[in-house]
Amino acid sequence: SEFVPTTRKLALVERFASLGFSRVEATSYSNPKVIPQFADASDMLRALKRRDGVYYKATCANLKAVERAVTDLTAGFGVNEISLLVSATESHSQRNLKSSRADQWAKIAEMAGAAGNRFRLIGVISVAFGCPFEGAVDPGVVVDDVRRFRDLGVRHVALGDTTGHGTPRSIAALFRRVVAELPHVTPIAHLHDTRGTGLANCVAAFDAGVRHFDSSFGGVGGHPAQVKYGGGYTGNVCTEDLVAMFEGMGISTGLDLDRLVDTARFCEETLGRQLFGKVTRTGLGLAAETAHA
Repeated sequence: SEFVPTTRKLALVERFASLGFSRVEATSYSNPKVIPQFADASDMLRALKRRDGVYYKATCANLKAVERAVTDLTAGFGVNEISLLVSATESHSQRNLKSSRADQWAKIAEMAGAAGNRFRLIGVISVAFGCPFEGAVDPGVVVDDVRRFRDLGVRHVALGDTTGHGTPRSIAALFRRVVAELPHVTPIAHLHDTRGTGLANCVAAFDAGVRHFDSSFGGVGGHPAQVKYGGGYTGNVCTEDLVAMFEGMGISTGLDLDRLVDTARFCEETLGRQLFGKVTRTGLGLAAETAHA
């Protein structure tokens, strides 16, 4: 994909925060040789205008990334939240993180130690609901991974349906188990719409007790690294569609709905193409639904 200018990234992140989101993924401390899009991570954070009460997150795939996050924070412009990544299967860990699961967990412990108490830590478990290389994933492995994050002091853990293998039934079952067995961990649903089940899976997660959801405007994103799967369609659940659905169900998101669709269109303008959001074309339709309730 084409490089998005730093000024445009700043405008996007600041706009997301102004809508009322309490968490915004600002950047990633990825190797710029592997993912050039994030080569400007520190420059962007240095210029970012922050809002009180908002967590600005950066993804950290290894110890060097955490050290970069610490350096920027010490300089006065870093993020206040970082995510640490593991895969629920050996095959995905080897391909995506270039590390065995055992070695990755050793690295995670080192990374958490390096982060100290400077950031809110988010644990991320990829392929928690199904793996493109191994198929079904043992839910017990995922629950154990959540427990290992907790034991490292991580209190927020995202379960990733990386390639959209999850169904409402499997999503609800695993999140219910996490909520029941690890009540002091805040679960986050990081779901993808690869097979068209994203919104239904979010409802299932909500019914299972989840109140935190990762999503992206226009359903963009997914998997920017070298690993390819899902036929190229790996996008996250679409923010504007997710918000419209929850609001239509009477579940308040606390977001500025008047500017939601405009922000989705701003994302399309930035990327120069039509994205996957449906309400961007149709409108939120909330008044009509309320009138017929």
